[in-house]
Amino acid sequence: MSEAPSNVAEYTVSEISFALRRVVENEFEHVRVRGEVSGFKGTAGSGHCYFTLKDSGAALEAVIWRTTFQRLKFKPEEGLEMVATGRLTTYPGRSRYQLIVDYLEPAGAGALMVLLEERRKKLAAEGLFDAARKKPIPHLPTVIGVVTSPTGAVIRDILHRLRDRFPRHVLVWPVRVQGEGAAEEVAAAIRGFNAIPARGALVRPDLLIVARGGGSIEDLWSFNEEVVVRAVAASAIPVISAVGHETDTTLVDHAADLRAPTPTGAAEMAVPVRAELAASVRELASRHELALQRGMEARRREVLGLIRALPSLSALLALPRQKLDDVGGRLGRSLATEVAKKRERYAAIGGRHNPAILSRARERHRERVAQMMARMATAHGNLVRVARRDLSRTSARHDVASLARAVTRHRERYVQVSRLFQTLRETVSPDAILARGFAIVLDSSGGTVRSPEQVATGDPLLIKVAKGAITASVTEGLKGKKRRSRSGGGTPGDQGSLL
Repeated sequence: MSEAPSNVAEYTVSEISFALRRVVENEFEHVRVRGEVSGFKGTAGSGHCYFTLKDSGAALEAVIWRTTFQRLKFKPEEGLEMVATGRLTTYPGRSRYQLIVDYLEPAGAGALMVLLEERRKKLAAEGLFDAARKKPIPHLPTVIGVVTSPTGAVIRDILHRLRDRFPRHVLVWPVRVQGEGAAEEVAAAIRGFNAIPARGALVRPDLLIVARGGGSIEDLWSFNEEVVVRAVAASAIPVISAVGHETDTTLVDHAADLRAPTPTGAAEMAVPVRAELAASVRELASRHELALQRGMEARRREVLGLIRALPSLSALLALPRQKLDDVGGRLGRSLATEVAKKRERYAAIGGRHNPAILSRARERHRERVAQMMARMATAHGNLVRVARRDLSRTSARHDVASLARAVTRHRERYVQVSRLFQTLRETVSPDAILARGFAIVLDSSGGTVRSPEQVATGDPLLIKVAKGAITASVTEGLKGKKRRSRSGGGTPGDQGSLL
């Protein structure tokens, strides 16, 4: 038997699948779903992102299209609880439904802190926060690069503080500091400053300041993005981080070479106080000159001590003179004694011989005495000449060689010290400073002019330069303003534009 015909409508698989899709999309056109991210493995080759939102009772597949994923402020993180905003639809090819995500955000501040801590551990494990890789901050940079918003109080505070402490040239790279694309702009600015040639038309900064005012964790989140942290860590130029207030902490603070509590504090860390630096230089110059004077005085006392230690010429000749006198005295006494002995012997012999024999003996003895006297005289003369020659040699050796060498050695040391002192005086003296092209401006009373406020139109001036002086008068001054006292320091002159 054939069955009775049914009046139930008949659908194809495609018809029923698309009918279900229309119902789901119309009913759940805009929904917010909260759940834990699972199965996220990054974007596919097409750039789309697939993952699952789940809780304790169910799971919902989700997809983020490529264009949407690129502009998301918060990217999905495995295991993080997030709130997804979008619409439900079905995928007929596999008979399943899924969430098309248009916006993604962490589920509360607690989720943001978990994400921040996980990212911090990841970057720290790569060594981006190591103290060993941090670079020293230059003591007095010539050019300072600032990465911040061109509008707002941050850049004005930085410029004002630099102007008060030590005016420097400032290059500002304007960026957005929050919202979509802010992290990429900050990273691009840091890389752009580093890409400036060292000796190009635009001077490369010696120091970078990454600054932003205070705000919530969401407002400061751009400075927690990996792209910014990696750009700061890779910067060849030292970086000072000044993001938020003192209690705010971002990952950029860990990667920077120095963290400032506020943007104003970053400007104070970047440059010293000019007046304090000038006072320090003057103190060092004074100490240097005093040390040089003490050194020269010590060398002078040393030379005088060596001179006093040298024996006098009379002292050197005293002993040889005494020896000569002793030898001469003994020689004369010996000659007289010998003559007396010979005469006594001659008298004794003469008594025992006849006159003729005695006469001949007397002649012979007289000749022998004469010969002996001649030899003694010759010997005495030779001894005197030798003694005088030795005395002359000793005197010449002590007077010329030893004393001359000592005096020459100390004269050379004194000349070296004098040259060093003269070089220092030529370097730091006021005349040397004027010779390098500087000038001193004096008013009618002889006081130094340090500020335009000290003079008025028509006042005479005296301009001192290296090779003379120039008289001049003020053709344009600050009218109607009271002149400041010359006893105090003037306000620094116009340093030019900081930009």
